[in-house]
Amino acid sequence: MDSRPIGVFDSGIGGISVLREIVELMPNENYIYYGDSKHAPYGEKKREEIQALSENCVSFLLDKNVKAIVIACNTATSACADLLRHKYSDMPIIGIEPALKPAVLWKAHDRVAVMATPMTLKQEKFRQLLHTYEEQSDIFCIPCPGLADFVESGMLDGPEITEFLDGLLHPYLEKGIDAIVLGCTHYPFVEKVIRRIAGDSVRIFNGSHGTALELKRRLTEADLLTENQTKGTVEIYNSSNDTNIIHLCHTLLHHPE
Repeated sequence: MDSRPIGVFDSGIGGISVLREIVELMPNENYIYYGDSKHAPYGEKKREEIQALSENCVSFLLDKNVKAIVIACNTATSACADLLRHKYSDMPIIGIEPALKPAVLWKAHDRVAVMATPMTLKQEKFRQLLHTYEEQSDIFCIPCPGLADFVESGMLDGPEITEFLDGLLHPYLEKGIDAIVLGCTHYPFVEKVIRRIAGDSVRIFNGSHGTALELKRRLTEADLLTENQTKGTVEIYNSSNDTNIIHLCHTLLHHPE
């Protein structure tokens, strides 16, 4: 048993959506969250730059003596999860990927739209995932450059982001999509806007809960779960000097859905 904290990182504040799921599943663990908002978003950068930035995030967390690391960023998972697992082979490293499987399987031959960053959609990891399920469903990829920036700025609702999302989604809603996959950890924070635009008949999926379950499985397997019987702690850090970002992270972490 191990009371050291679990490290979680993202390109900015989006990974808080993953951290919320993890804390809900394992409330007695201690956590350290690192957001790289200074360099956000990762989804429009080159693979090599994403890898270098992700390694900086991991180094920060390792200096905090974490026992496991969660890559709470779809783009970083796609671009460098394998690299990080190879470099830090003794450390449990858990990534996140778009929840395409449950979106495909919930209904026979449905139409699924995947909202993600341009980089996530271009990566071989996602292309392989797409190939696995493309015969079972009609899958539409929706690149969403700029959407993470709305979340980073704290704009989670209102006319501007509603118009932006409506412009992205309208062509696919006209195709009669049955489900939307949120393929970036920033996007759950604007889910209510997406629901308002898409309507109640369209189901929305994200991979945060699956990541939390996988983390617990890996910690159990490695005998790294804490023995603490009281609620654990959460420390939040960010590469930006903007104190408003830290405040927004705390607000989003405790915000009930």
